[in-house]
Amino acid sequence: MLSLQPLSNPKSSSLYSSSFTPPNSLSPKALKPILACRPSRNFYPSIHSMLQYNRKPQLAGDTPRVVVITSGKGGVGKTTTTANIGLSLARLGFSVVAIDCDVGLRNLDLLLGLENRVNYTVVEVLNGDCRLDQALVRDKRWSNFELLCISKPRSKLPIGFGGKALVWLVDALKARDEGGPDFIIIDCPAGIDAGFITAITPANEAVLVTTPDITSLRDADRVTGLLECDGIRDIKMIVNRVRTDMIKGEDMMSVLDVQEMLGLPLLGVIPEDSEVIRSTNRGYPLVLNKPPALAGLAFEQAAWRLVEQDSMETVMMEEEPKKRGFFSFFGR
Repeated sequence: MLSLQPLSNPKSSSLYSSSFTPPNSLSPKALKPILACRPSRNFYPSIHSMLQYNRKPQLAGDTPRVVVITSGKGGVGKTTTTANIGLSLARLGFSVVAIDCDVGLRNLDLLLGLENRVNYTVVEVLNGDCRLDQALVRDKRWSNFELLCISKPRSKLPIGFGGKALVWLVDALKARDEGGPDFIIIDCPAGIDAGFITAITPANEAVLVTTPDITSLRDADRVTGLLECDGIRDIKMIVNRVRTDMIKGEDMMSVLDVQEMLGLPLLGVIPEDSEVIRSTNRGYPLVLNKPPALAGLAFEQAAWRLVEQDSMETVMMEEEPKKRGFFSFFGR
């Protein structure tokens, strides 16, 4: 887990607990990867700003910000993104309420390790069986993070539950005595049916999670159109499960190709990481791992940009041509 405290000596600090190479001394070999990602500002200053954890990001926009995390296609990492970005925001000092809108198939409590503490859901709140604060599950690790589930597993929602009920729920969270949260993150179910329409109704911004494959991109493009029709204009995307080895072998689309196809601002790029499965089975999000996993670091960077309403820009870096020696004529 990365320390978020001010650094006494920033020059000697490093994200990977090793010496950080200044931008001016980067060798050509360090620029060999085909795909490099950077924020939309100048290139070299952005390298330092990406690693700058000695300050708290400035919260942009009016609070609470209601963000829906969606994709259309199942299995691309919506719930994993919700859990890790939600806890990253809490670790940055912001109050967060995560709402699992997947009716009957909720999984967010499992990824957070809170499955044994969910006693009441939104259904009980609407029926008058409990108060809203009783249905909120506060995380013991970060007290400014709370989970709210729509329903219990293998249960069905009342016929009258829809977008208006979720809007009422969001308004009730805003009007709490202790004050509304800084972020309300909604984990949207897969598909574009009634559950999807319900989840996006109270949101004013969206994070679209996709993977670099054709089926996921087609669904993401369809969902983008539905979000815009619903009045959500602030849409950013996260490209998940990226493998640089397959991109170099031209077996997978690059992030630049994905961005050109969807035409959306890029919030983050999450590399393929085996630690995702381990953290899911343990109910321990990636961003809390010690030492931090690569995917966990990428989620933290995405959360940072979400706070400041910033985005990334993909650039294509050409590989340095191999030097041909005298014996290259003989195939050596």
